[in-house]
Amino acid sequence: MHHDVSLITTIAAALGLGLVFGFIANRLKLPALVGYLAAGILLGPTTPGFVADAHLAGQLAEIGVMLMMFGVGLHFSLDDLWEVRKVALPGAILQIGAATVMGMGLAHWWGWSLGGGLVFGLALSVASTVVLLRALEERGVLESFNGRIAVGWLVVEDLVTVLVLVLLPAVAPSLGGDATGADPDASLVKTLAITLGQVAIFVGFMLVVGRKLFPWILWQVARTGSRELFTLCVIAAAVGIAYVSTALFGISFALGAFFAGMVLRESELAHRAAQESLPLRDAFAVLFFVSVGMLFEPSILIEQPLRVLAVLAIIVFGKSLAAFLLVVLLRYPARSALMVSASLAQIGEFSFILAALGISLKLMPQEGQSLILAGAILSITLNPLIFAATGPLERWLGKNRMLAAKFDRPADPLAELPMTTAPTKLAGQVVLVGYGRVGRRIAETLNKHGIHYVVAEQNREKVDQLRHAGVAAVAGNAAEPAVLIQAHIAKARMLVIATPDTFHVRSMVEIARTLNPDIRIVVRTHNDEEAELLRSERMGKVYVGEEELANGMTDYVLATFKEPHSGGH
Repeated sequence: MHHDVSLITTIAAALGLGLVFGFIANRLKLPALVGYLAAGILLGPTTPGFVADAHLAGQLAEIGVMLMMFGVGLHFSLDDLWEVRKVALPGAILQIGAATVMGMGLAHWWGWSLGGGLVFGLALSVASTVVLLRALEERGVLESFNGRIAVGWLVVEDLVTVLVLVLLPAVAPSLGGDATGADPDASLVKTLAITLGQVAIFVGFMLVVGRKLFPWILWQVARTGSRELFTLCVIAAAVGIAYVSTALFGISFALGAFFAGMVLRESELAHRAAQESLPLRDAFAVLFFVSVGMLFEPSILIEQPLRVLAVLAIIVFGKSLAAFLLVVLLRYPARSALMVSASLAQIGEFSFILAALGISLKLMPQEGQSLILAGAILSITLNPLIFAATGPLERWLGKNRMLAAKFDRPADPLAELPMTTAPTKLAGQVVLVGYGRVGRRIAETLNKHGIHYVVAEQNREKVDQLRHAGVAAVAGNAAEPAVLIQAHIAKARMLVIATPDTFHVRSMVEIARTLNPDIRIVVRTHNDEEAELLRSERMGKVYVGEEELANGMTDYVLATFKEPHSGGH
C-alpha cells in the first residue's frame, strides 16, 4: 500500500538539518536561529538537491507562529513593562516610526507602492525577541536595569506589531493591496471600526471569561497528576484559542495565541505551563525559521548587493542611532542607550510574519521578502559583534568626558541628592546599590532598625518615588564615580551591592575603596563560579542566592532534629 509521507519527510528534513546547522552556528558563536535559516535555504527551491514541501512547511510554520506568540503572552508582564514605561513606551513607538519612515523612503526610491513601503519599513523596525533574550542571558545582564529597558522596549514593539497584524488586512485595499473578501462599498473608517470591534469583543471575552475559565481548567487537569495531560492542556489551549479567535472573531492566529498565553499567565501554574510547553514551542519555532529560510533567494545577494547593504544599514545603524538618541533625550545615561541600540540592531521573527502577510495581501513585491530575509540573516550574524563593541564604546565615552557629557543626562535633578537632606543621614550610613526585590527587603530591615541609608538606583522613576517617600536616593549607575560621590560614599560605613547586574561590581568596589578605604562591602551574585572569582579578588562579603537559601533550609532542618522527639510516627 502506498503511503504519502511528505509531512514526515518535511518534518524530518527540517528538524534534522536544523539540528546540524544550528549546532554549527552555535559552535561559531552565532545564534542558532542563523543555522535554522540556513537549513531552510538548503531545503528551498532556490538551491540544488532535495526540496521540501513548501505548502506543508507553511502550515507547520503557522503552528510555530501560534506557539511563539503563546510563549510571548505567557511571559508578558505588565509589571515589568510598567517599571520602564517612561523610556520603553515612547522610545519604542518613536523608534518604530523613525525606522518605518527610513524603510518607506528606501522603498519609494526603488519605485514601490505606498503599501509596499509601509510593510517593508515596519518589518525593518522590529527586532527579534528571541535573539535579544539570548544575547542578554549570555552577558548576564537580563535582570539588570538596562536589560529590563531593552526587554520592555521589545515588548512594546511586539504589542505594536500585533496591532499592525490585526489592522493591516483591513487597510490593505486602501493601500492598493488585495481586496479579496472585503466589502467594496465599505469605507476605511467602517472597515477599521468593524476590525477593532471584533478585536474588542474577543479581548473582552478573554479578559472577562478566559482569565477565569482557562486557568481553572488548567488547575483541574493539574490535579490529575498526569504530566502528559497537563502538557496537552497547555498546547490545546494555545492552538485551540488561536483557531477559535480566527474562526469566530476573524482575527489573526497570532493575536489569539498571544491572548491565550496572557490569560494562562493568570494561573498559579503559569511557570509550569511555560516549562512543560517549551520543548514543543522550540521544535515548532525551528520549523518556522526553516520554512522562512525556504523562501529566501540567495541570488539577491549577487543581483542586488547595494539594496541588501542599504537594508542592513537601516537595521544596524539607522534604527540603532534613532534609539540611542531617543534614550538620551529621555534623560537616561549613554550606557543604557548603547545597550538598547545594540539590542535593536537586528530583525527576526515578527519581520518574517509581517513580510509574509504583506505578500499575501499583495502589498509588497516578492523581492521585499528576500531583502528582509537577507537583512535578518546578516544582522543576526553581526549582532554578537555589535554587543561586543558596546564595551569599548563605553570606555571611550568614559575617557572623553566632554563628549560623554553631550550624550548623558542634561542637569538631571535626580542625579544629585537634595540640599535639604539631613547631614546626620550622610555619615556612617549604608549606601544601597539597587532597589529591586532584594534591595527593597534590605531597605525595609534597615528602616526597622533605624539605620540610615542612601539608595543608588538607575531607574529614575523609582528614585522619584523614594524621594517622595522621604528616602535619600540618587539616580545613576553606581559604577560611575559621580553617583557614589553623591551618595556620600566617603563617609559611609558600608556599601551593599544588591543589584543583579554584577558586570560593574569591580568598578563600584574600586571607586568605593578609593574614596573610603575603610568601607565594608557586601555583594550579591548568582552563581558559585562568579562568587569564587569575586572572593578571590577580595571584593567584600559575597552572598549567593541559592547558597543562602540552602543554608537557611538546612538550619531549619537541623534545628528541627535537635528538638525533643514527641514519639509520634
